[in-house]
Amino acid sequence: MTMETAKIAAGLLKNALRYRYLRRTGRPGRPQALSLEITHDCVARCVMCNIWKISHDVPNLTMDQWLSLLSSDLFMDIRELDITGGEPFLRSDLVELFNGICTLKHDHYAGLKSIAVTTNGLLPERVLPAVEAMMPIMQEQGLDLVVVCALDAVSDLHDRIRNFPGAWPTVDRTIEALVGLRKFFPNLIVGVKTTILPLNVDELDGIARYAEARGLFTIISPCIITEGRYLNPDRAEDLAFDEQDLQKMITFFSGDRFQWSFHGRSLVEYFETGSVSKPCSCGFNYFFVRSNGEVFLCPLINASVGNVTETDVGDLFSSDRAGRIRKTIGRLPQCHSCTEPGLERYSLPFEGWHYLKMLWQTGGVKFMEMHRHMGLDKYFNI
Repeated sequence: MTMETAKIAAGLLKNALRYRYLRRTGRPGRPQALSLEITHDCVARCVMCNIWKISHDVPNLTMDQWLSLLSSDLFMDIRELDITGGEPFLRSDLVELFNGICTLKHDHYAGLKSIAVTTNGLLPERVLPAVEAMMPIMQEQGLDLVVVCALDAVSDLHDRIRNFPGAWPTVDRTIEALVGLRKFFPNLIVGVKTTILPLNVDELDGIARYAEARGLFTIISPCIITEGRYLNPDRAEDLAFDEQDLQKMITFFSGDRFQWSFHGRSLVEYFETGSVSKPCSCGFNYFFVRSNGEVFLCPLINASVGNVTETDVGDLFSSDRAGRIRKTIGRLPQCHSCTEPGLERYSLPFEGWHYLKMLWQTGGVKFMEMHRHMGLDKYFNI
């Protein structure tokens, strides 16, 4: 075991002890990751998501409100931000948000390492100029920009899933242009996110090959039915997998591509048993803010702790209501069917114990390969 690996192991053991204390008391840790749904507006009408159905009468927070939120001392230990929607690039002031974050970084969150933004890639005329404008100041601040493009098939099946004519050639054009920008900006990281549906179960190998050929990371995970984030309980019957679909996904995630992937292994277990068994730190080091300012400790659990337009975000995070919800995290029915890959990224370092066991099971070399691939090194001050 190298010195670096030994320090990580010691840090994980310390985190594991602290996490168990926080679980028992319902107290929060310091937020290290944060997701902001900066708009519910979207150009797509995806078959698995109803965010686009939110009324236009429901306002999105203004950019001043988002930046005021992000200036809170609550975020002094933040390591990564996730900017999502709707379609974030519909906001004409998106570059202003990123510039504001970079300005705040020095005094408010020196430990911030990356900002991720998800996009359906259907607006290349907005995405590419915005990314080019963001990169210089992010490079100056030592921040990675992670752009994640939605890709559900490498064919016009993607058009059907996104309910957008020409979606496949358009997102392909956006991805190719982003790959070209990487030559000039080494801190630009590009990946694809695939939502597995009964419609595209047979497309997974093709998507993986497309990503590998372009040096893209992949987030491939089954659709989630939730009254929370995706507002889609009405789609449960249409999006249900049959036994044949489950077997295809087991075969895919059991392949060599996922031989050391925590997410892949947990999905196989879920498909085989019908229950998810993994750590969760939602509400302890992570939470989600809806476009109207509602705060959710977990984006998949429809239980708001209040609105940042009415109460200070630090007070919401440490409130009695938040404490009661925190004590239920990981124990609710929704938790046992949660396949959201982003949440486990934030949980593995903070919960500590599961990640420490992975170190012993996989060995130092494979563990460190996975550790860096997942970007979890940002959670350790070594």
